[in-house]
Amino acid sequence: MNGLLHHAPLLEEVPRAGIIHRIDKDTSGLLLVAKTLQAHTALVRELADRAISRRYLAVCNGVLTGGGTINEPIARHPVDRKRMSVQPNGKPAVTHYTVLERFRAFTYIDVRLETGRTHQIRVHFAHRRHALVGDPVYGGRLALPSGASEELIAALRRFKRQALHATRLAFAHPMTGVAVDLEIAPPGDFLELVDVMRRDIAAP
Repeated sequence: MNGLLHHAPLLEEVPRAGIIHRIDKDTSGLLLVAKTLQAHTALVRELADRAISRRYLAVCNGVLTGGGTINEPIARHPVDRKRMSVQPNGKPAVTHYTVLERFRAFTYIDVRLETGRTHQIRVHFAHRRHALVGDPVYGGRLALPSGASEELIAALRRFKRQALHATRLAFAHPMTGVAVDLEIAPPGDFLELVDVMRRDIAAP
C-alpha cells in the first residue's frame, strides 16, 4: 500500500489505496487497483457479483488424480488468530482447480476462485492434505519424496514461500465496460521449481 501511495499520491482519496483484492504476502502475480473512487466503486461491485475472474497457478503436495471443486466454509482459526481454517460456521468459500502436470509427489495446478476469502487457496488445499509447496503457515514440515533427485531436494529446501502465483485477471473496465483480460507469467523461482520437478521425473 505504501508503494502504491508513493507511485500515485492521489490514491489517498480512494479506500484501501485503490486495492480491489489482496494477494497474500509472498504470493506473486497480479493485483487490481482502482485509481479513482468511481472506478473503485464499480470494481468492488463487480467483485461482489463474482464478475471478476481470478486465476492462479500453484504447486501442491501430493499427486492429484484430477481436477475438481473445493466447497468448504472458511473462518478465523479458533486458536491461532493469524491463521484461517475450514469451519462449519465460516463464510462460503469455493475453489475450482484443474491439473496441469503431475510430478513425483507434487501436482502443478490451475486454480480459479469463485469467492475470495483470506488465504482461501492455501487453506482449502491444506484441508485436503495437499498443502502448497513451501507454505510457511499451512504446509507443515518439509517432506522430501522418496527417490527425489539431489537437484529437487535442494530446490525444495530453498523455496521458502508458498508456490502460488496470481496469473490472470479478467473483468469489465469500470468506465467503458470493455472486457479487460490480463495475464502474467510466474517469476523465476516458481518457474525453476516446476522445471526441476519436470527434470526429476524425466531422469532415468
